Amino acid sequence: MAVNGSVRYRPGEWRIRLKPHVAQRFKNVFKSIQPGETSPFHLKDKPDTAADLEWFFSRYPVDLSPKAEARLKEGTQAFRRRQEEVEAIVAADWKPGPVLGFKEGMAPFPYQARAAALAKTTGRLLLLDDVGLGKTISALAAIAYGDGLPAAVVVQPHLSGQWVREYIQAFTHLTAHEITTTKPYKLPRSDVYLFRYSNIAGWVDYVETAGFKTVIFDEVQELRHGGSTAKGKAGSVFARSAERVIGLTATPIYNYGSEIFNVVELIAPGTLGDWHEFLIEWCKPHGSHWVVTDPTALGAYLFDAGVALRRTEDSDEVKSQLPPLNKVIVEVDWNTDDAQSNEDLQRMLAQRVLHGSFSQKGQAARELDLLMRQQTGVAKARSVAAYVRMLVESGEPVLLAGWHREVYAIWLKALADLRPVMFTGSESQPQKREAKRKFLAGETDLMIMSLRSGSGLDGLQHRCANVVFGEFDWSPQVHIQVTGRPRRRGQKRVVTAHYLHVDNGSDPVLMETLGLKASQSHGILNPYSGTPTEQQQDETRMRRLAKAVLGIRDEGE
Repeated sequence: MAVNGSVRYRPGEWRIRLKPHVAQRFKNVFKSIQPGETSPFHLKDKPDTAADLEWFFSRYPVDLSPKAEARLKEGTQAFRRRQEEVEAIVAADWKPGPVLGFKEGMAPFPYQARAAALAKTTGRLLLLDDVGLGKTISALAAIAYGDGLPAAVVVQPHLSGQWVREYIQAFTHLTAHEITTTKPYKLPRSDVYLFRYSNIAGWVDYVETAGFKTVIFDEVQELRHGGSTAKGKAGSVFARSAERVIGLTATPIYNYGSEIFNVVELIAPGTLGDWHEFLIEWCKPHGSHWVVTDPTALGAYLFDAGVALRRTEDSDEVKSQLPPLNKVIVEVDWNTDDAQSNEDLQRMLAQRVLHGSFSQKGQAARELDLLMRQQTGVAKARSVAAYVRMLVESGEPVLLAGWHREVYAIWLKALADLRPVMFTGSESQPQKREAKRKFLAGETDLMIMSLRSGSGLDGLQHRCANVVFGEFDWSPQVHIQVTGRPRRRGQKRVVTAHYLHVDNGSDPVLMETLGLKASQSHGILNPYSGTPTEQQQDETRMRRLAKAVLGIRDEGE
């Protein structure tokens, strides 16, 4: 039998030397190897590498060193055992056993128990269930029995108390302790410790010796920027210290598909290779960003590997009682007097975005984005307020979403008699809790919420079925998060999302540009539901906005 090369193994890495014609075929299979790279090749030992190598070497026999042969056999067997276990858990006929640790009448649903079983089997799970399907309960089911305790849960600041009162204490027999400071101290004995993304950086030296068996990242998209942020670096330390890591989010991708790399690397390191390998195998450049070439294939890969799990409200096992979402898109009036447009400044910034130096482009893009979106929000603010008043006076409590303080000021003045409460980035946690209490108690029918301030907030479904978007975000996932606040289990009515836009300013570009990001997210989250319509991919969002300001039409328009 012809021998086509040799293979050696050292911990964490394969060293593979092949004949030239076999090396070419090898590179066609292992896309992480650059086209110009020559033998010997170095491959990191990811969970599925041994199984892939065994398959390739069955076609092209090689000389295996004793260590390489032993590792190939061990890795392949481990991969197949795990695949069998994962396939059994995700199979349609899987039945959960008793889920202990929950109070009487509060046991998780079977689909939530399935997620818990998968997390315990693999030790790493990115749970991507739709908003409102109970990802929190699934995570608690993975630790309630006790084998995953003590556990650290990292949450957004405004959700810490909600986790304790409305989930841990309401559903389980577990004890919980909230950490509210960045300065470490000796923690009291407890089952679950609640950290916040805003304070985990201060605890990195403590966590490595704390003995947390499980780390749960709620709204894990908070760490999508990876090690470029202090909380991203701290999150990696938390994850490395635990035996079991679970990430919860319905929206892991806020902008471009490449953000999924940082999230997956946190939960299951090595699954996508390193950053360079991920770019080569899965991505293509798009302006100054990277987009996933085939989001559907990437989603299928993560799901098949048991790294990710997602159920939608339409899944057979969920049979959710959530009503469908009703979308209403309404064009409202532009108030020229309020807008106070500075057209000369806009055009100057737009020119710099298109033709300035690298540093000038970046600064100009930020200023143009701020200027245009704020101007647009202000220009339609009175029309938005009138629309909201119509809803409230007809008897409908309203969740009104916006972004700029200048826009909030107009809304608050125009709607003062409705006694609106605020839930934005400017309010303290006690103020946010009081705003939620007043809204749920019926002391007001209007809550004004920042587009990015309400992730994970629960309870609004018992009071509200109308969401009004008075301003827009660049990411469609932000809108999904906002509509998910009232649209979750327990909602008895159809939820209506009202998108109020103007045919001017940044709105036309925003609404069109969001299509690309929606396409990226759809494929990764829903790999088996068909490919969405291909969206136009022309440069970057700020270049499109700059062209709109200057009246430049893109080719093909």
